[in-house]
Amino acid sequence: VQLQASGGGLVQAGGSLRLSCAASGLTFSSFAMGWFRQAPGKEREFVAGISGSGGYTNCADSVKGRFTISRDNAKNTVYLQMNSLKPEDTAVYYCAKALTRSSYYYTSLGEYDYWGQGTQVTVSS
Repeated sequence: VQLQASGGGLVQAGGSLRLSCAASGLTFSSFAMGWFRQAPGKEREFVAGISGSGGYTNCADSVKGRFTISRDNAKNTVYLQMNSLKPEDTAVYYCAKALTRSSYYYTSLGEYDYWGQGTQVTVSS
């Protein structure tokens, strides 16, 4: 399994970015996917999760209403649309594949087994 995240960059507060994560080596639609982030000196935290079909999604309270997770199973890709970005959103963002096949999503780090390399998002004030 390989996960390749992209789309990070430098943006001003209030701006938008869309992260992408291309997956290979798995039956993509069978697995929930998630996005996590890690800021300097902090633990990695859940940002958003999506079920294999895309029918169930969840976002952390800190990003709810600003971030949207989606997936295109035909392209084996999961996305994170980030709007109204704030300086506190600055972090390395990681995509991850769920450990087990499920029709739901997961919110804990331990429920994911493969991780992308991370993409840096920096929001300037």
